[in-house]
Amino acid sequence: MTHTPYPHSYYAASANPAPARPELVGEAHTDVCIVGAGYTGLSTALFLLENGFKVTLLEAAKVGFGASGRNGGQIVNSYSRDIDTIEHSASPKNAKLLGDMAFEGGRIIRERISKYDIQCDLKNGGVFAAFTKKQMKHLEAQKKLWERYGHSELELMDAKRIREVAATDNYIGGMLDMSGGHIHPLNLALGEAAAIESLGGIIHEQSPVIRIDRGATPVVHTARGQVKARFVVVAGNAYLGNLLPELAAKSMPCGTQVVTTEPLGEELARSLLPQDYCVEDCNYLLDYYRLSGDKRLIYGGGVVYGARDPANIEAIIRPKMLKTFPQLKDAKIEFAWTGNFLLTLSRLPQVGRLGDNIYYSQGCSGHGVTFTHVAGKALAEALRGQAERFDAFADLPHYPFPGGRLFRVPFTAMGAWYYSLRDRLGV
Repeated sequence: MTHTPYPHSYYAASANPAPARPELVGEAHTDVCIVGAGYTGLSTALFLLENGFKVTLLEAAKVGFGASGRNGGQIVNSYSRDIDTIEHSASPKNAKLLGDMAFEGGRIIRERISKYDIQCDLKNGGVFAAFTKKQMKHLEAQKKLWERYGHSELELMDAKRIREVAATDNYIGGMLDMSGGHIHPLNLALGEAAAIESLGGIIHEQSPVIRIDRGATPVVHTARGQVKARFVVVAGNAYLGNLLPELAAKSMPCGTQVVTTEPLGEELARSLLPQDYCVEDCNYLLDYYRLSGDKRLIYGGGVVYGARDPANIEAIIRPKMLKTFPQLKDAKIEFAWTGNFLLTLSRLPQVGRLGDNIYYSQGCSGHGVTFTHVAGKALAEALRGQAERFDAFADLPHYPFPGGRLFRVPFTAMGAWYYSLRDRLGV
């Protein structure tokens, strides 16, 4: 049997105890077979189990192995492209549905944490930090847009106010979203997996899916077993590979890098982020950071298109961290890792159905923590016959990358270079 462990990350080193879940061997029968035990699969499974479905999850490695257990841990509302973009391409009815769902993911996460007593260091409050007047104007417009959809927990901050929440001179202002926040992402995934099992759901780890037989009763195959189901939900995201070629053609895995310092101590940690909010800047290729539960600084940023692992992650991220917090020049980096997210050309998520009984959600484009939890609810609703919200996502237009798989990395990297140059020039 293959055995794929967690990557060497701070999250894996500080994960709550969890049982080893057996590989799938032999034949199983279920109502819904879910491919992938990351947030999308876990969220879908929980909603289905709460509504009486029999559910089996197949995970190629371990629960939360991919982006769900490696990300920055930030609860950020909306989508990678905001609701105003959706308003230009969706019907008024669908735009309203999608706009309302833009703020639902964080609520679902908090409900899960409370209902199932998940210990994952939840802290409230997220900051969008602006370097330029142009970025501040964008935040002012974003505040008005979000308030139009009933989201009111927002505060615009000037240079003095933002320095009260992040001890750096980098920013001219920002916006605080008190419904944002941060969590230990792997512990959230592990807590959701335990909740699934408490409701009778089955999770098989070390069980990569090698083939899906389509038809009236789809069959999901692994190396040593198979699951026959009424429905299949494909939730592999950036780690799906080429299992379903029509999904791979419309998306591209990208890597982001994260480092974690040694424990800083209460005094130094509080001096950096006095309110313990998380922060992300407003650049196209953004940086993000926050404190861990044991007072380390977790700092991430950078994008590697095509999801290659950089040779020296610390060399990429440490200069960014020190530009933000030069007071950490003597702090040791204890963990450095990379994780993949799935980018779409539109930077909007792709949700849909293949045939009558294979459903999928993918392509969060960097906003996966909250979106995956909304997607799980919408997928579960669709399987129960209530497809209005699912259809609103499914109706969004999506396109393959120009030039196909061969050219998607250089084309996307060129586009990113252009936007990052605009960031640096402030135009």
